[in-house]
Parts: sequence; structure tokens; C-alpha cells
Amino acid sequence: MSLLSIGTLAFDAIETPFGKTDKIVGGACTYIALAASYFVNESRVVSVVGGDFPKNRLSDLEKRGVNLEGLQIKENEKSFFWSGKYHTDMNTRDTLVTELNVLESFDPVIPESYKDDTTYLMLGNLAPVVQLQVLERLSNKPELVVLDTMNFWMDIAMADLKKVLKHVDVLTINDEEARQLSGEYSLVKAADVIREMGPTYLIIKKGEHGALLFHGTEVFCAPALPLAEVFDPTGAGDTFAGGFIGHIAKTKDHSFENMKRAIIFGSALASFTVEKFGTERLENLTIEEINSRVEKFVKLAHFNMDLAVI
Repeated sequence: MSLLSIGTLAFDAIETPFGKTDKIVGGACTYIALAASYFVNESRVVSVVGGDFPKNRLSDLEKRGVNLEGLQIKENEKSFFWSGKYHTDMNTRDTLVTELNVLESFDPVIPESYKDDTTYLMLGNLAPVVQLQVLERLSNKPELVVLDTMNFWMDIAMADLKKVLKHVDVLTINDEEARQLSGEYSLVKAADVIREMGPTYLIIKKGEHGALLFHGTEVFCAPALPLAEVFDPTGAGDTFAGGFIGHIAKTKDHSFENMKRAIIFGSALASFTVEKFGTERLENLTIEEINSRVEKFVKLAHFNMDLAVI
């Protein structure tokens, strides 16, 4: 079993109603790899950073079992940088600065050791053309391909995105993106349209309202854990994706029932991420903490009913 994630290692600067940060380490692949590391012994990464990316943070990732053989370091360039400000509801935000830097010319180089030995592939939020290049450069199609994308790519690269979706097993997007991609307001109808594009499974994230999993005629609604305070939602979706595919890779079970469990594990890890800025909360969790949080999710949705009373 081998798990490969494609995405960004980057810098973020974040402002929320609870405070603000200067540049801190972020990026989709950082959150994905950290979350997955709680399930698998080795999580492989293909990404790119500039010479300004702190070497000690790369060492921290390696200590968590993240294999950085596929990481390009361009010493004379700068890493991708994003800055954003969240509104009071924490569900909406304004992008203040986006500096592509090394990402502008990113050409994913797949190490030879990855090409024949990638069982699970997580395509993080990148240009669809880059995601397609990764699929083309792998010698064998992975057993499970999970893809994350966003409305930005739907706006400027819809044709390329639809090409990638033909090769995807699981697509994870939010409710706004599902409506844009499908042209349907009803999420049930949207799911039908999107799955005709290629994905067998569709996960629609609804933020503080949980997530929906669609497969065939089956639908699963996962709750979100009510939190008194959300400090920073940045990276929550990527953490969710990393926990999701990490659990699938650990169990080697692609059934609908196990996908449901994977969503709960992903949601549990994401609920930790939002408690602190950046990756701080995600980096040093214990298995006991994770299991306790999962139990809280189970209790949220569990009840007994005597159908005879109807």
C-alpha cells in the first residue's frame, strides 16, 4: 500500500475575528500529509517550494512519516503565498494576496519509485492540467483516486477539469461548487449530474453543517461537531481529505460503509485543525484524542427508535 498526495506546501497569512498571523506554513499538501500520517506509516508528496521554505518544517514533516522525495526545492525562487481575511461567520473570506511564485511554473516530477507503486492518490487543489499530468505520468492507475478542486478552476478551466473527472473515483467539493459544476441547485440532482462526469463517489462538504456522501442511490449525511470557537478554518477541507484517504488506505476497504467511516475520521481531524491557527493543532495529536473526538461524532448521530410507535 502506498499513498501519494499532490498539492502545495506554502505560506499563509491569516486574519480571523480571533486574531491574525504573519506568514505561517500551510498549503493543501501540508494538511493532507499531516492528517494522513495518523493512519499510514509513509505518506508520499509531490510538490514544489522555494528556497525560503523553512528546512526545519520539512524535517518536521519527515518525522511524521512524510516522504519528500517528490518535493522540488527551487532555491532561487519564493514559495507560494496566500493571505486571507475571514468574516465574522467564519464561512466566508476575502483573499487579500495571492503570489503563485514557484507554483506558476510547477511541473510535477513523479519519482521513479512512485510511478509503479501508488495505490492511493490524493489530487489536491491545483490546476486541472497539473492533476491530469500526474495521472498520465503514473505507470499504473491507482486503486483509488480522490480529487479536490474549487470554483476558481470551474471559472477558468472547466474543460480541463471535466477531462480529469473522467479518471477520478472520489470527488470532494463544497455545496457552492457542486451547484456550479452541475448547474443544479438541488444537491441530490447535482450529485447525479456530477457522477455522470466520472466520479463513483461524491462528497459534498457543507462546513459547519457536515458533509454528504453520494454513491449510486445511497446517501450518507455526516454531522459536523458543534464547536464553541473556531479560530481558523484554513486547511480544514484539506485535513478532511487527508484523514479520509488515510483511513481508506489503512483499511484497504473501498466500500460505501467504510467511506462513511472515513468521512467521520476526516471530519474529526478537521475539527482539531480549526481550533488553532495553521497546522499547530494538527501536528501533535494523540490517538486517544482522535478516538475520543470520533466517539463524539458517533454520539451526535446515534439514536434508538422503536418503529412500532409510528
